[in-house]
Amino acid sequence: MSKIFDGIMGVVTGDALGVPVEFKERDSYELTDMIGFGTYNQKPGTWSDDSSMTLATLESIGRLGIIDPSDIMNNFYEWLQNSKFTPWGKVFDVGGATRRAIVRYAHGIDPLKCGGKTRMDNGNGALMRILPVAMFAEDDPHDKMVTVKRIAGLTHDHPISHIACFIYAFMVEDLLNGIDKRSALSNTIQIVGGVFGETEMWQEFRFLPKIDKFERDEIKSSGYVVDTLEAAIWCFLNSCSYRECVLLAVNLGGDTDTVAAVAGGLAGIYYGYGIESGIPDEWIAQIPRKEWIKGLCDKFENKKK
Repeated sequence: MSKIFDGIMGVVTGDALGVPVEFKERDSYELTDMIGFGTYNQKPGTWSDDSSMTLATLESIGRLGIIDPSDIMNNFYEWLQNSKFTPWGKVFDVGGATRRAIVRYAHGIDPLKCGGKTRMDNGNGALMRILPVAMFAEDDPHDKMVTVKRIAGLTHDHPISHIACFIYAFMVEDLLNGIDKRSALSNTIQIVGGVFGETEMWQEFRFLPKIDKFERDEIKSSGYVVDTLEAAIWCFLNSCSYRECVLLAVNLGGDTDTVAAVAGGLAGIYYGYGIESGIPDEWIAQIPRKEWIKGLCDKFENKKK
């Protein structure tokens, strides 16, 4: 399988693993395998908004061969309004900032002006879906940041969300190029910090260079985008397989599905699928619409070439 498929299935599988325990308090449970029901009473393998919006983005890029904000936003509308890109034809677990942005779009607002711009608009709803953009965007750092900002800003248009997505995007680029995980993080901090290091917003990310040294009880797993990014990278750096990475994530409590989806995207690319350290076969087997997802990945990869 390709690294595109590995990354996308990394997101979807991590998301599905976290759905049943979302919002549960840390250490009130211990998840060791994929289960169902729980928070949303969904079947095992059911993915949520994280994956639906990732797949909506993937489909648009794979169909058009370009990153088109209007088309991606229209796919988000089709997801929220008509349940496209869902596992069972039903939408659940929609973030407030995301819903508000899509409603603005439905009322005729320019897609690039729909995202919330306040400090309160820094949930993880842009970070969780940015992987396809990170995999397709330009190699030039400035151009990549321009593109990532435009797509992140469809729903979350504040600099903190932008920077979180930049960090994720540059890590993804390095991992796709075979760079080891710690070098990917240090390279990323150098690039993004080189642009934003003197800004007030960069202070929000000041712990990232040493995040792997933090204790578990120092890691926050809330829906705040910086917490999600830190938690995901912490899980990725402190694990040796996809399974270990996403189980660390879902057992943090809080926004389990998104932390596991974000961490799972990195781990999926890094460890792959079909080997012992990769995404477990028995988890993949429980994911609905696998062939459809694979088809989206194939179209995306053909356009990327």
